[in-house]
Amino acid sequence: MNTRSYVVAIVDDDPRLLESVGNLLESAGYKPVSFASADTFLKAGLAGVDVLITDIGMPGLDGFQLRNLVSRERPDMPVFLITGRHELAEQGRAQGISGIFRKPFDGKALLAAVGRALDARNGGAMR
Repeated sequence: MNTRSYVVAIVDDDPRLLESVGNLLESAGYKPVSFASADTFLKAGLAGVDVLITDIGMPGLDGFQLRNLVSRERPDMPVFLITGRHELAEQGRAQGISGIFRKPFDGKALLAAVGRALDARNGGAMR
């Protein structure tokens, strides 16, 4: 990985998930920033964020809505969706959305997906 520390935003209304995913990302050399809602994430702004990991089922803007908004503003930003609800994961896949992880998810698989997305976005420059 190059020397730049990539910023990964995590949006979830579950503080335990924010902490555990933040620790996972930090252990892999990423700089995690956590937000308890889509609104607080959007108020902080998209500048400086390299990757977004968001829960689907949240009060206010849900993960699908947040993904769509971010994709319009920053089409180059990889977005990963997480959910504990099987039907939401299937709904997303039916819409052709990739990058959906069902809780409990494999941390190594999430880290690998983040790495691949950044590598692809940067034209293979990470490795």
